Amino acid sequence: CNFSLYFLLEVERKIRANDREYNSSFKYATNSIKTSKYNPFTFLPLNLFEQFQRIANAYFLFLLILQVIPAISSLSWFTTVVPLVLVLSVTAAKDAIDDIVSTHVTVYNKLKIYEKWMNVQVGDIIKLENNQFVTADLFLLSSSEPLNLVYIETAELDGETNLKVKQALTVTGDMRDSLEALAAFNGEVCCEPPNNRLDRFTGTLTFDSQKYSLDNERVLLRGCTLRNTDWCFGLVLFAGPETKLMQNCGKSTFKRTSIDRLMNVLICSTFMYIYTIFGLLALMCIILAVGNGIWENHAGSKFNAFLPREENTVFSAFLTFWSYIIILNTVVPISLYVSMEVIRLGNSYYINWDRTMYHARTDTPAEARTTTLNEELGQIKYIFSDKTGTLTQNIMTFNKCSINGKSYGDVIDHYSGQSLEITEEITPVDFSFNRLADPKFLFYDHSLVEGVKLELPDVHAFFRLLALCHTVMAEEKREGDLVYQAQSPDEGALVTAARNFGFVFRSRSPETVTIEEMGIQRSYEMLAILDFNNVRKRMSVIVRNPEGKLSLYCKGADTIIYERLHPSCSEVMKVTTEHLNEFAGEGLRTLVLAYKDLDEEYFSEWKQRHHESNVALEYREEKLEKLYEEIEKDMMLIGATAIEDKLQDGVAQTIEQLAKAEIKIWVLTGDKQETAENIGYSCNLLREEMNDVFIVAANSPEEVRQELRDARLKMCPDTEQDKFLIPEIILGNIPKVVQDENVNGEYGLVINGHSLAFALESNMELEFLRTACMCKTVICCRVTPLQKAQVVELVKKYKKAVTLAIGDGANDVSMIKAAHIGVGISGQEGMQAVLSSDFSFAQFRFLQHLLLVHGRWSYLRMCKFLRYFFYKNFTFTFVHFWYAFFCGFSAQLGLDLSYWTVVNNLFVWGSLGMFFILTFTMYTDGLFRLRPSSFAFIGTARNCLNQPNVWLTVALTAILCVLPVVAYRFFYSQISPTINDKVRYKVCQMKEPAPRPRRTKLTRRSTRRSGYAFSHAHGYGDLVTSGRFLRRHALTPSTGLIPTGLAKTKVSNPKRYSL
Repeated sequence: CNFSLYFLLEVERKIRANDREYNSSFKYATNSIKTSKYNPFTFLPLNLFEQFQRIANAYFLFLLILQVIPAISSLSWFTTVVPLVLVLSVTAAKDAIDDIVSTHVTVYNKLKIYEKWMNVQVGDIIKLENNQFVTADLFLLSSSEPLNLVYIETAELDGETNLKVKQALTVTGDMRDSLEALAAFNGEVCCEPPNNRLDRFTGTLTFDSQKYSLDNERVLLRGCTLRNTDWCFGLVLFAGPETKLMQNCGKSTFKRTSIDRLMNVLICSTFMYIYTIFGLLALMCIILAVGNGIWENHAGSKFNAFLPREENTVFSAFLTFWSYIIILNTVVPISLYVSMEVIRLGNSYYINWDRTMYHARTDTPAEARTTTLNEELGQIKYIFSDKTGTLTQNIMTFNKCSINGKSYGDVIDHYSGQSLEITEEITPVDFSFNRLADPKFLFYDHSLVEGVKLELPDVHAFFRLLALCHTVMAEEKREGDLVYQAQSPDEGALVTAARNFGFVFRSRSPETVTIEEMGIQRSYEMLAILDFNNVRKRMSVIVRNPEGKLSLYCKGADTIIYERLHPSCSEVMKVTTEHLNEFAGEGLRTLVLAYKDLDEEYFSEWKQRHHESNVALEYREEKLEKLYEEIEKDMMLIGATAIEDKLQDGVAQTIEQLAKAEIKIWVLTGDKQETAENIGYSCNLLREEMNDVFIVAANSPEEVRQELRDARLKMCPDTEQDKFLIPEIILGNIPKVVQDENVNGEYGLVINGHSLAFALESNMELEFLRTACMCKTVICCRVTPLQKAQVVELVKKYKKAVTLAIGDGANDVSMIKAAHIGVGISGQEGMQAVLSSDFSFAQFRFLQHLLLVHGRWSYLRMCKFLRYFFYKNFTFTFVHFWYAFFCGFSAQLGLDLSYWTVVNNLFVWGSLGMFFILTFTMYTDGLFRLRPSSFAFIGTARNCLNQPNVWLTVALTAILCVLPVVAYRFFYSQISPTINDKVRYKVCQMKEPAPRPRRTKLTRRSTRRSGYAFSHAHGYGDLVTSGRFLRRHALTPSTGLIPTGLAKTKVSNPKRYSL
C-alpha cells in the first residue's frame, strides 16, 4: 500500500542499475503497451456497443424491432436489416483493420532475441543497434562512436528528419561494449517523475561517490531511431505508458480538441435538425393515427371485408401510429453521413490532384490531410498567418551591417553621394583573395572588404565574433568545400558572411573552435557557451585565444544587449540605433554584437559556481540564469548586422485577392515591430492609402486600454460602450458574440507582444477584440507561440466566424492547432507545422486557390447535395403521407419499395446493358451462320465504334440537344440577371489597379525598439561544448571534420542483457 501511494504521489524517481528487486519495489510500469482495442472474444460486443451509440444505427435497430411485430409492420423486415447489416459490417471491418494495423506495430516491437521488448523493466541495461527503433526512455551509457556520440532521427517526435546528436558521460562511456563492466555498473539515477515534456529532462547520476548532472542531451526517448551508429547501451528510465512519448499520446492535442469542437458543433447542429425531423415525423404519424381513429368510427364498418376492424378504436390508432413510423422513416436522412463523407473524400482528392498548387522546385504537391473540413474552406472569415517562412522565404542573406558607428552595405554614387538601387549591372565584391569563400555569397559594398584588407581592428573584431559566437557544425567534404549545418538560417548566414570576409570557421571540438583568420589558422579554447533561448534572446561564448586572453562574445536582440552595455558606449549606441532604424525600415532582421574581456581569477571562481549550478537537481535553470546575468554586463558594443528575408512569390497578389473576398488577415510574428510593419507594407497588408495605422506599444494595462479605446473612438466616434455584444443561443447556452461594427475608411493595427499580454487579460480582451475587428489589418509582433494560440482562441470565442491559421515552424503549431482549420507550409523550419495541419502545401500563394476555388466548390457541392437530398426524402415521404388519406389511414404503401427500386435500376442500367448486348449480338458471326441474309454485317458495331466520325456524330447530337437549354439560360441571364450575375459583370468591367510601388522607408518610428527575431527553441550550446557534433576525428587540422555518411549496416534486433 505504501508503494502504491508512493507511485501515485511520485515527486522524483530513483533507479538503481541492474537491480530489478530494488526497482520493482517502487511499482514502476513495465514496457508492455496495449495498442489493440479488441481481441477475438470482445470484438463483436464492443464494436456493436460503440456503433449503436450513433443515433442513426440506434434508429435503424428500433425500426427493425417494430418491423418484426406483425400487427404493426406492413413492410418486410429485410428492408431494414439489409442496410443495417451492411453499414455495421463495413464499419466493423474498418475498425478491425485499424486495430490489426495497430497490433502489428506492437508485435513489431516485440522481437524475441534475448527477451521481448514488453518484458523490459526500469533499471535494465539494453543494447540498441543501427536503425533500431527506441522503445523506452533510456539514459545513454556508451556508444560505438568517438567521444561516445550517437546520432538519432526524431521524426516520430517532432517531424524533423535531420539527425540529432547525443553524447554519453565520459564516466559511463569508458565502459564501451564490455559486458563485464556493464554488468558491474551499479550507478543510481535520481530524476524527475514521468511527464510529457519532450524537450526537458532533469536528473543526477551517482556513481563511485561522484555526482554527475543529467539533462535532455543524455537521454534517448521512445520514438527515436538510431542512425549512423553501430551500437549503443542505455539504462531504462521510463518504460511503457510512463515514457514521454506515451505521456503525450495520453492527452489530446490542441488540434484534436479544435477539430472535435468543430465536429461536435456540426454534429449537434445536425442532430438538432434530425430532432426537428423526428418531431415532424411524429406529428405526421399522430395526424394519421387520429385520422385512423376517426375513420374507424365513421366508415370502418363498411370495409370489414377488406380491412378487419379493431374493436378498440384507440388501440387501432396506437398501432397505426407505429406503422406509419415505419412507413415514413425515409424522412430521417440516415444515409446522410455516409454520403457526405464520400463527397468530402472526393473533394480531398481534387485538392491533392490540383497541379496549380504543385511546387515544382521542391517537388511538393498540396495535400488534404483531413477529409472532414473541405467545405469549411469556403467559409473562412479570419486568417492568422506567421511572417517568417510563411510570407517570407526564410532564406537569409547578409545584407548590411554597422561597425563601430559606420554603416556598410549601401552602394553610393560617387558623383551625387546618393545610395543606388542594387541591380544586375552593379558589380559585386570580388572575394577571389579568399580561397574558402562561398561563391553563392554576394555583397556590393567594396569599402567593407577594404576595411578587412587594411586590418582595421573593429572590422576584424566584428567578423571574429561572427566566426566564434555560434553553434554551427562544419563539414568539409573535400579541401576547401565547407558545408555549414546551422540551427537557424540566420546563424548560417552570419557565419557564411564571416567566412567570405576572411574569418572562416573550419571545425570544432568539445574544447576548441578552429577558425582561419585572413589565411592564418587559429584555435580558440571554448570555455563556456551561454546558450540562447526565447527568454534570454541572446547567446554568448567565453573563449581563450592562442595568446591566453579571455574574452566573452555576445550577440542578441538590441533591446537586450543595450541594457548590458558599458556606459562608455553611449555615443556609439546612438549612431548604431539610427542604423538599426534604417535597417528595420527596409524590412531587414537585425542583431547587435558586443564583447567583454574577462579576468582570469574572476572567471575561475565563476566557472566553479557554474559547475555547481549545472549539477543542481532543483532550480537549475534559475541558478544558471542568475550566473549568466552576472557575467553578461558592462560589455563593449561592436556593431550590428542586418539580414534580408525576402517575400515569397505572389504573396502581395494573394493577400489582395483574399481582401477582396472580405477575409481579414492577421499577422502573428515573433519579429520586431519595425520589420513586421515594413513587411506589412511590402505585401499590401498595410497601405499608404489607409486612414491611419495605430501603434500600440504601451508598458502598463492602463496605457494599453487607453490606446485601444482612443483608436476605437477615432475609427467610430459614435460607438457605444456596451451594445456591441449580441447573444447567440446554441443548445441552451447564451454565449456573447462580438458583432461587426461599421467603420468609415480603412485602418490598421500594430501591437507588440508586451502590450498584447495586457490586452489578452480577461478584463481587457473584449476591448482589444472590438478594436482589432474594426481594423482591416492586424499585426501582432514579438508574440510567443502561446500568445498566437490565445489570439486565435479569442476570435473563435467571441466572433461567429471560421478561422484559419497558417505557418511553417514549430512555433506556429499551437496557433495551427487552435484554429478551426490549420494549414502547414513545408518550408525551412522542419515539418512540425505540416504534421499538425489539416492542409499543407509549399507556398503561401496557394492559399488563394485553396480557399477561393476548392473552398467555394466544396461548399457549393455540399449545399447542392443537401438540397437535393432533403428534397428527395421529403418528396418520397409526402407521397405516402398523402396516400394515407385515400386508403383509410390503413398504413398501406403507396409505392412498393422493393418493386420501385427494382424497376428504377432495371430501367436505368438494364436499358444501357440491353442496348450494347443487342447491338453487338446482331452483328456476330454466330447469327450470320444461322441466317446469312438477315445478319449480313459481321463486326459492324465493333468497327463502327472504332470510327472517329461516329463519335463525332454522337458528340454533335449531344451538343445539339443541350444547346437550346444553354441558349435559354444565357438569354435569360441577360434579360433577367440575378444579383450574382450583376456583381460578376461589374467585376469584369473594373480596370485592374496599377501595382503600388514598394515602400522603401517607414515614416513611423517606435519609441521603444525591439530586438532580433528569435526562434522559440533552445539552442545547441550544450551540444557543442560536450563534443556531440563530432562524427570522426579530423585527419588533418586543415580539413575540418569528416562528413557523416549513412552507415550501411544490417538492421539488427534489439537486445537486452541480463546484467
